[in-house]
Amino acid sequence: MTPRIRRSEPAPGVALLTIDRPEKLNAMDEQFFAELTAVMRALGQDDGVRAAVLTGEGRAFSAGGDVATFLELDGDVARVRPHLRRVVDAFTAVEHCAVPVVAAVNGLAFGGGTELVLACDVVLAAESARFALKEPTMGLMPTYGIVRGPQVLGRNATRLLAFTGREIDAARAERLGLVQEVHPDGELLAAAVALAAEMAAHSPLAVQVAKAFLNRDSRAGVAESTEATALLFASEEHRAAARAFGARRAL
Repeated sequence: MTPRIRRSEPAPGVALLTIDRPEKLNAMDEQFFAELTAVMRALGQDDGVRAAVLTGEGRAFSAGGDVATFLELDGDVARVRPHLRRVVDAFTAVEHCAVPVVAAVNGLAFGGGTELVLACDVVLAAESARFALKEPTMGLMPTYGIVRGPQVLGRNATRLLAFTGREIDAARAERLGLVQEVHPDGELLAAAVALAAEMAAHSPLAVQVAKAFLNRDSRAGVAESTEATALLFASEEHRAAARAFGARRAL
């Protein structure tokens, strides 16, 4: 089984995590969520790591959830609930990882891709990056993003993205507060590694405690949003949208 996440150490104290499924635009499947949870928990146990960078291979950070998984679930709420718990566990593992996580958004980040960005502590984006909460186009809502979004973007900006599925570019994302820095495409990764190395140079305990305090209230509402999304998975609107998307991919 080919790993979905590739790890390297580009600088002392820095772990570089690359989502490595470029042929699927780094779409997230069950294997990915399991690996992401395990990797993030392992970082907290690794005394040699003080900061991490998360990026994507190829032209996407992540296109979001793998629609093939949606089709396999087929609106069965009994199967959807554990799937969504694994999704939320993975995003929460990023948010509550013991070390700060810098997102280096190298291309499109749609649906769960934007939700994953929301889970990270600091976000750098390439000029070509694009963001969208595409869930409404699939008859769904962003389970994790609907809770984390207001904390990062504010309620009104979250409403705009979560109700429309609209795409925004890196400059707009920076104005909204989703992105902290925008860099030319060829300079993004070096800038992200340099920022992570800057974090790694400081007291790891001080940074970890600061992160824990900043994210201490973020779990509220996730259980409720997970159940609401599970019910949306069972709707005919979602099943029809998933079938239509799958048919287009098959052409």
